[in-house]
Amino acid sequence: MLLHFIFVIKDKELGLRDAEFEYVKKMAKFFKSWIKTKFSMDVEIQCDEMITKPRIILQRLDTHSLLKDHAERGNDIYHFYLCHFRPLWTDCTCEGYHAENFGMIRWEKPKSQTDTLFLAERNCAAVSHEIAHELLRQSRYKRYIEDVHDTWQQHLFGAIPFEQYGEDFELTSKKPSFLTLDTTMFTKKS
Repeated sequence: MLLHFIFVIKDKELGLRDAEFEYVKKMAKFFKSWIKTKFSMDVEIQCDEMITKPRIILQRLDTHSLLKDHAERGNDIYHFYLCHFRPLWTDCTCEGYHAENFGMIRWEKPKSQTDTLFLAERNCAAVSHEIAHELLRQSRYKRYIEDVHDTWQQHLFGAIPFEQYGEDFELTSKKPSFLTLDTTMFTKKS
């Protein structure tokens, strides 16, 4: 399976968010490792930028536009869009959306381009949420929506901590570079 991360940025920000795109590339490599460890799946990864231009209100870029882009790129590829906007509709509290071989989140821009902890907490964790939905769906896990949401709520309200990983993709108790959903709830039931 190919997991293709697409960093969606406005044309006026081209060149100004290079540090974030570098993080996206590292995060993609991390998720390759995480998916292998947690879901026993080998995935290939790819990263690209999608530059968007201003549009009139009736042609606003949204989930339907990305689903069209996904279909044009190939429905058999798992495209994951990291966007500068929220999906109009979602049932995920992480401001994301998932469908078959499709994921998206609202990518939050850090105040400082070097704030890796912000990127891990606000973005990487949300990516793991949407990836978990899709990989559990593919493995025919029956409660792939409910159990991910239950775990997410426990993370948000402090019952269980997010898993923390360092630059080496190993679990760490120090300042993390990547944060993810705790997947032990799913592995116990599958």
